[in-house]
This record gives sequence, C-alpha cells and structure tokens, in this order.
Amino acid sequence: MKARLKWVDGVCFMGESGSGHAVVMDGAPEGGGRNLGPRPMELLLLGTAGCTSYDVISILKKSRQQVTDCWVEMEAERAETEPKVFTKIHFHFVVTGRELKPEVVERAIKLSAEKYCSASIMLGKTADITHDFEVREG
Repeated sequence: MKARLKWVDGVCFMGESGSGHAVVMDGAPEGGGRNLGPRPMELLLLGTAGCTSYDVISILKKSRQQVTDCWVEMEAERAETEPKVFTKIHFHFVVTGRELKPEVVERAIKLSAEKYCSASIMLGKTADITHDFEVREG
C-alpha cells in the first residue's frame, strides 16, 4: 500500500491514496489551521469505522440477512498527554433491514472486532474498544 501527503499551508495537508483518491486534512484555527478538513485523528476514527462496517455488511450479506441500512456512531477518548493516543473507543451500530436476526448482527460485529478489522485490532493495542448495536425493522 502506498500513499502521498503534501503540505498545503499552515497545518493543512492534501493526502492522496494509492488508489488515487484525495482528502484534505486541516487543524482548528487555534492550532494554526483554517478548518478546511477533518483532523488526522478524526480520519483515523472514521477509517476504523469504515473498516469494521465493511466487514459487518459483508458478513451480514453472506449470512443472507436483508440489510437496508447501517451506520455507526462513535465516541472516543484520547490520552491527556503526548502521545494523545485513543484510550477508549465505543462503536454503536444501527442496522436496519427486514427480518434481521440480532444474534447474526452480534456475531458479525464480533467477528469484525476479533478477526477481520485490521484498523480496530491495531487500535485495540492502546484503546479499550467496545461495541453495541440495535436492530431496526425497515
């Protein structure tokens, strides 16, 4: 995997993934930024949610669950001193579908957390990661 990051101005950076996609990262004004994009740690959190959601949806589809929507609400805490690593991360999955089986949703989340999601397994080395979920008909 390759990527490229270029400094734009202040604390603003343009990242380009190996697959050719671009993202702008910036800081808050009090940190020298212009608030033009998410913070790098926000992207790390979002990327982790994307990684685990990818797994969960894939597992649910393979389990023949009729998923119509899925989102994850995250809350994270960071250490107060440098390096300000994540110390706690909570993922709340909301999965919507027809005749979804809660035990299958729970199993998909657990498999992602314990076996498949590289990002959350890596962050789990410094953070206490927890999950919960709700299933909605629709």
